[in-house]
Amino acid sequence: MREIVFDTETTGLEAESDRLIEIGCVELENLLPTGREFHTLINPMREVHLDAARVHGFTWEKLRGYPIFAEQKVMGAFLAFIGDAPLVAHNASFDRGFINAELRRAGKPALADDRFVDTLKLAQAKFPGAPASLDALCRRFEISIEHRALHGAIKDARLLAGVYLELNGGRERSFGFELAHSGSGGERLAPLAQRPTPLPSRITEAERQAHAALVAKLGSNSVWAGFLAAQSPQNTNGST
Repeated sequence: MREIVFDTETTGLEAESDRLIEIGCVELENLLPTGREFHTLINPMREVHLDAARVHGFTWEKLRGYPIFAEQKVMGAFLAFIGDAPLVAHNASFDRGFINAELRRAGKPALADDRFVDTLKLAQAKFPGAPASLDALCRRFEISIEHRALHGAIKDARLLAGVYLELNGGRERSFGFELAHSGSGGERLAPLAQRPTPLPSRITEAERQAHAALVAKLGSNSVWAGFLAAQSPQNTNGST
């Protein structure tokens, strides 16, 4: 199942008056990152609140040279990347409000509420009364935030992808799924192939006979007698 984990950074807290300055998206297949990501900085066409700048480090001066949201390389590329996939965000109503406010300004339809999965609500339901910020969840699941001095949309989306996996059953869910490519070019490694025939047994014939003799002393109704029969050469697909 394809899902998009995403995060945004903004000039402030009010979606109707403040603006987006950064979007970061991570593509998942069956809860695992595929290596495909979308990331862009955005010219907000207004000053950034000081409190917000302290969180993410961006000022309007740093962002003036970037495209505005309505340009194809931002809005068009973002919509093409997410397609019709479910959208996973932490405190999703905040990010949804900003995305939809920008879409309305550009004359585009809003994204439907039911497309969004809120990891904050998932965490609150799973761990009632416990801290449920992204940082707190990273600490709970031992996901390193050591090198994250400032918030950033793509950095936080990558962290949230790890948190989302843990909230849905943890790393053991990855067993049997394909490996994700570590780069950002969209390539993925092929799934691990099953062996066409089992590896030959490393038990020697002398060891097999000694074991059979020991099991024979235990009687035909013993558990080991049944096990030995299952391991016999005619039942091991080519084992020797």
